[in-house]
Amino acid sequence: MILPVILVRGLTTLYPVIMTFINSFRDMDVIRGGQGGFIGLQNYIRMLSDDKIATSMEFTIIFTVVSMAFHIILGICLALILNMKFKGKKFLRTIVLIPWAMPMIVAGRAARWGFNGQYGFINDLIGKFIDNFHFDWLVNVDTARIAVILVDLWKDIPYFAILVLAALQYIPGDIYEAAKIDGASSIKAFFSITLPNIMKTVMSISIFFTMWRVTNFELVYAMTSGGPYDGTSVLSYRILIEAFNNLNLGYASAIAVVLFLIMLILSGLNVAGMKKFSD
Repeated sequence: MILPVILVRGLTTLYPVIMTFINSFRDMDVIRGGQGGFIGLQNYIRMLSDDKIATSMEFTIIFTVVSMAFHIILGICLALILNMKFKGKKFLRTIVLIPWAMPMIVAGRAARWGFNGQYGFINDLIGKFIDNFHFDWLVNVDTARIAVILVDLWKDIPYFAILVLAALQYIPGDIYEAAKIDGASSIKAFFSITLPNIMKTVMSISIFFTMWRVTNFELVYAMTSGGPYDGTSVLSYRILIEAFNNLNLGYASAIAVVLFLIMLILSGLNVAGMKKFSD
């Protein structure tokens, strides 16, 4: 009964992947008259001397590593807060998901306005504490990168925290009571009980969140368009530019293959880490 679905899903998944690998060895530069002929590793060799690819690779790594580090740290902290007993807990759990429910393209456009150096609310907010404060956040490469990472954290940490919260609620309360009787402090209980019990869940969801970070281009597209000076361009955004702006499908396919290999490596590291904590 499910075989037809498996076949259709397999074809729609495998065919694009296989064709991407094949096209990465072809000359498919439409603007320059590429006829799709086999050119070997030329697309990959070109990447080695492409400064834009180097910049995109650099920011992709920075964006993924920094964002995931704060997702894990802040996500666990937020989950612990949401797991406490206080009035309005259910209401807080509901409103905390509002940023996650917002489409990324909308969040990116809103952030582009918010970080605007002339009329953005970020400068206006800081200006209430610092007289005559003015800063062009999205003009400087370093601050533009920080802004992109901050918006990404604001957008997805709530969802990460809710998933961690589900794991927290499966930890029996009796364990904490026994630890308290034995004289364990809250910090000791966290590192000895809470963290080991939720770490497998954290590592599992980190795999998916890492993949989303690596392949995310909507935020960059909507917020900075890869600027300034391609400083916030990630590899997935570079694929978009090469394929649809520069009409070089072969080169875009080569970048996609490299991105695929990066995802495999990161997935392997995450799986290895999850097995370690499972043991």
